[in-house]
Amino acid sequence: MIANLSRYAMIAIVGVPLLAGCGDSTRAAHEKKTIQIEKPYAGSHPINAVCTTGMVADLVRHVGGPHVTVQQILGADIDPHTYKATTADTRLISQADVILYSGLHLEGKMGEIFERMSRKIPTFAVAEYLDNSLILEDEDKAHDPHVWFDVSLWSQAVGIVRDVLVKFDPKNAADYTDRAEKYQVRLAKLHDWAKKEIATIPKEQRVLITSHDAFQYFGAAYDVEVKGIQGISTDAEASVKDIRDLVQFITKRNVKAVFVETSVNPRNMRSLIEGCEASGHKVLEGGELFSDAMGPENTPTGNYIGMIEHNVNTIVRALK
Repeated sequence: MIANLSRYAMIAIVGVPLLAGCGDSTRAAHEKKTIQIEKPYAGSHPINAVCTTGMVADLVRHVGGPHVTVQQILGADIDPHTYKATTADTRLISQADVILYSGLHLEGKMGEIFERMSRKIPTFAVAEYLDNSLILEDEDKAHDPHVWFDVSLWSQAVGIVRDVLVKFDPKNAADYTDRAEKYQVRLAKLHDWAKKEIATIPKEQRVLITSHDAFQYFGAAYDVEVKGIQGISTDAEASVKDIRDLVQFITKRNVKAVFVETSVNPRNMRSLIEGCEASGHKVLEGGELFSDAMGPENTPTGNYIGMIEHNVNTIVRALK
């Protein structure tokens, strides 16, 4: 599905339970989710936190510090939309003291596991505790889970992880709060830097074409027009018409470059580039962007700030 920013609207997620479905906007309750923990952690430290994506794991590492050991399920280049948990993953999750995942149906095929584990282990879908009014939806009323691409919004997620850890482990509340505040200062600087860098691209050239529709929050935050070949989930296949329509858009707007994503098969992007060439418009591959997965561990893009810096620099270099 090809979507652009005009198809998106700000919505309130109403009464989203633990497993908010990407396309389910018919919930009965209307209250905002609150973090609830039956009883504080009474075990030994460090706490064993199991996380799904690199983005969530990175948050927990920053806020948890020495009090928390983070075990990350999804590594570099892994697409969370289509990932199916292995037996080893299930075992790892079942041994956790606390579970944190992204939510809004990003890890859609793991939903049953989280639902089952939540009955005995504190389990939190971080994005589902964000300010409801800031969550985007597409033309099919599907919630967009890619909230980390607005750095200011992801900074709110720092506060959510802080609140989870403070309630779960109140003995170390002061340290969690201090670490969260310091990290939010860094994210505020990153957000301002990204705004300034993207603003150096002439307005008419500020068009971002990606493998799937993961960058709408980025577009809204940094004033970029965004289109993806596939929809907000890579589980949905792009049609020939989707690619043909996007070829026409790129040609008409004289778009200079398109971008592949590290966690998405580049097959559709190759077809798009070939279609543009066949229509008489040469478009370049502007580079790789990190979308649903960060870079390998212990590399410059293996953390959230490094991933955002890489994406912004790659986009500016290709479109300016």
